[in-house]
Amino acid sequence: MESGRRDLNPRPSVPQTDALTRLRHAPKRGASYRVILGPLYTAGMEQEFVALGHAGSDAYAGLETFPNPGVERVEMVSDELTAMCPITSQPDFYVTTIAYEPDALCLESKSLKIYLSRFRDQGVFCEALAVQIRDEVAAALALDAARVHVTLRQKARGGITITASV
Repeated sequence: MESGRRDLNPRPSVPQTDALTRLRHAPKRGASYRVILGPLYTAGMEQEFVALGHAGSDAYAGLETFPNPGVERVEMVSDELTAMCPITSQPDFYVTTIAYEPDALCLESKSLKIYLSRFRDQGVFCEALAVQIRDEVAAALALDAARVHVTLRQKARGGITITASV
């Protein structure tokens, strides 16, 4: 820095072994990643994720969570949910909204993405799927199901759009 000038936005130095550097250079398949989350967001908590940093669904180990850094409400929206109609075996496409009020845990988004993709070959009605997702997310977060809200909006097929909320 030039003499006489002050840095108004000082940044702490980042060691070369930060989490992103390790993720870029780590082996892709079968590796275990340890992500050290920064103190601004997590007060120095360490967390190991299975899905994060791996391509595809081979690394899926269920819905993963991390310690709540202090948020009161989380809403996650995805338009990548596909399931099969149990009667016609035609694909049903959904916009999924999951909202919850976390206690100790928050849901890791990559594991949720892979979790939602696993329904693509399952025959299930929209209403039953909303309940199943709500119950499994609540279990992963160790929350009462009443604190997790799931809305599935099925894209129109046959001129009818279905929205199921729990």
